[in-house]
Amino acid sequence: MKKKSTRLKIRKSVRNRFKITKNGKVLRDSSFRRHLRRKKTKKQLRRLKGRKAVTGRWARKVKKLLGKA
Repeated sequence: MKKKSTRLKIRKSVRNRFKITKNGKVLRDSSFRRHLRRKKTKKQLRRLKGRKAVTGRWARKVKKLLGKA
């Protein structure tokens, strides 16, 4: 008789905040971009645009929570 393998549940909160690319990089959105944007300079808002890479221990932790490690 075959044993059932236990399925790892992924963290939905982490899934919504991070994206893992095809090559395995972990990306996140910039903070400070939701509201009160009128005060910020155009240069600052441009810098905050786009996704940033997560590296090191945090990247490994995120991958583990998403079941990709």
